[in-house]
Amino acid sequence: MAKPIIAIVGRPNVGKSTLFNKLTGTRLAIVEDTPGVTRDRIYGESEWRSRPFTVIDTGGIEPYSEDIILSHMRHQAQLAIDSADVIILVTDLRCGVVATDEEVAAMLKKSGRPVVLCVNKCDALGDVPPEFYEFYNLGLGDPIAVSSAHGHGTGDLLDAVFEYIPESSWEEEESDSIKVAVVGRPNAGKSSLVNRILGEDRLIVSNIAGTTRDAIDTMVEKDGDKYVFIDTAGIRRRSKVTDDIEKYSVIRAQAAIDRADVCIIMIDATEGFAEQDAKIAGLAHNLGKASIVAVNKWDAIEKDTMTMNAFRKKLEESFSFMAYVPFVFISAKTGQRVDRLFELIKFVASQNAMRISTGTINDVLADATARVQPPSDKGKRLKIYYMTQASTKPPTFVCFCNNKELFHFSYQRYLENRIRETFGMEGTPIRFVIRERSDKQ
Repeated sequence: MAKPIIAIVGRPNVGKSTLFNKLTGTRLAIVEDTPGVTRDRIYGESEWRSRPFTVIDTGGIEPYSEDIILSHMRHQAQLAIDSADVIILVTDLRCGVVATDEEVAAMLKKSGRPVVLCVNKCDALGDVPPEFYEFYNLGLGDPIAVSSAHGHGTGDLLDAVFEYIPESSWEEEESDSIKVAVVGRPNAGKSSLVNRILGEDRLIVSNIAGTTRDAIDTMVEKDGDKYVFIDTAGIRRRSKVTDDIEKYSVIRAQAAIDRADVCIIMIDATEGFAEQDAKIAGLAHNLGKASIVAVNKWDAIEKDTMTMNAFRKKLEESFSFMAYVPFVFISAKTGQRVDRLFELIKFVASQNAMRISTGTINDVLADATARVQPPSDKGKRLKIYYMTQASTKPPTFVCFCNNKELFHFSYQRYLENRIRETFGMEGTPIRFVIRERSDKQ
């Protein structure tokens, strides 16, 4: 399911972060009556009319900017335009329309992107004050009166936003296609891989890190199977993400992982494993996605008969938190083992969607508990009454027991290993949900 992206823009100190916190139901954004407090891009998930969306707080003054506030705000607004599906322009009722509001509104109108005008700090209930009508002069249609501090008008605001988002934005891609996100650090060869798969240079390919700014979906059919490849911008360490455009690229890449069935985690063989590779893989793991680690540029490595096994062993140590993930050594440049990649995509997608009957999983549970007794503490032993699979993508099992505190992580890992030994489930995370019940229940 593709989530629309809504960006909140506006001059400093109009209440953008307060509105962001109200829409997401969090306190991710720092709120302070000082211009420029929000110095980094903050994004969160929200829902309206049972429809999920991503909202971005674009912040105010960046510490790296040497320009005046007006020109920097123009830069901020342009970045939001490039990234978002709908823009919310936040203004301040108490200050009225100021020059910066007019500058940003003019830029938004030229862009052709849908814009919803929010007049914030309308804290009094009842009819809006006369100064509210001044905001019609911005030429962005009917303004929406909102109090982000109290929540008044946020429903009307989201209703206006959703008028610009077609229903198709939430529709699933073809159910018989496998959605594949190609993710990794910049310059690992993600676009080159997609181009090799397509057999044509339909995506921009460059050895300059950061060429790909947005997620690009491409339908591919091979041997009667359909795939949707999502080529994404490279994800760097947060400390290195100083370029504003790249900050939005990271958000798009994370959104691509969220809606994918399978993630191909690209690693540059010439550079080897880095901490950021583990963080990127962790995103896929935490979202329950089937994953493959593709070691690219294998053709550029000097090797002997032991090179691949040695490299694989190092990767297994580095990806110990994802011991289930398969590795494939490829060359996007020459096409080496790219066909093998398709086989793995189909395989791990099927493993991620595997469903096991309650009777079968409880046979495995009985055998596992007979081999290794459940843990005990102070004379009280863990009893696992039964297990059932609640969902797929990823396979999620609900375990009913007498005491959740006794169900240690180590025993969950043991049960996970027994399930994998029996059913495979290679390439997919497995989740456990622990429920407590008494003997009588």
